Amino acid sequence: MRNLKCGAGGAVIASTLAGTLAGIAAASAADMAPRMYSKAPAPAAIVYEWTGFYIGGNVGYSWGRSGNTETISNSVTGATVLAATSRNDANGVIGGGQIGYNWQAQNWLFGLEADLQGSDEKGSTSFLCVACGNGRDDITSTLTQKLNWFGTARGRVGVLVTPTVLLYGTGGLAFGEVSTGGSISGATNLAPLATLAFQGTSSTRTGWTAGAGVEGRIAGNWSAKLEYLYMDLGTVSSGPIATTIVVPLRTNAGVSYSSHFTDNILRVGVNYRFGGPIATGY
Repeated sequence: MRNLKCGAGGAVIASTLAGTLAGIAAASAADMAPRMYSKAPAPAAIVYEWTGFYIGGNVGYSWGRSGNTETISNSVTGATVLAATSRNDANGVIGGGQIGYNWQAQNWLFGLEADLQGSDEKGSTSFLCVACGNGRDDITSTLTQKLNWFGTARGRVGVLVTPTVLLYGTGGLAFGEVSTGGSISGATNLAPLATLAFQGTSSTRTGWTAGAGVEGRIAGNWSAKLEYLYMDLGTVSSGPIATTIVVPLRTNAGVSYSSHFTDNILRVGVNYRFGGPIATGY
């Protein structure tokens, strides 16, 4: 009877131990089972859209050049007493605004832009003719020029080296107002200098321009640019302008001039593009 009781107790212990081991094994298997993770969404990709109208402002500096030809002639006989050429600088600060439209085709950009600039460019040159007046009087002529304002109407073609940085070339029509004036004077060793200003002229000239630039997005719909332009406004001329120089011997003279005006323009600017927010995608 005792042997049977011990046998029954052992069976109970063995059954309890087996159940415990089975529970531990099931828990370990659950821990080792592969777990499912949900994939986080990819961050939104920002796409800068260049197509649309824009408006902006700019400021810069211009290095103008004027190639001049001047003729001083005797107003009575028509004989030429001086024919000379010179070059002078006409430098100054510029500033203004621009408006345009862009079309974007993948990495390429095509556009039209017009701008209008105020200018502080000015310069002068002098001509000296020794013993030109009546064969004994020296005549000095000073020519002054100023570019009052100018504008351009250009096409733009560029490539987006990154989605937010544009390299472009540009070219088209240029126009501007060039004012020319000056003075003419005569002197001898026996008399003080006598100077007379001659009436100047202002004329609007047309020509061409070409250049290149870089433009990049800075924030939202705002972009900044750096641009160089070469501008040729053609030739401005006038004459003969009759004038009289009073020295001991009266000298009657006529002044004629012709100037070819070119410009080198470097400017920085900002643009605001219309047309809604920056597009986003995934």
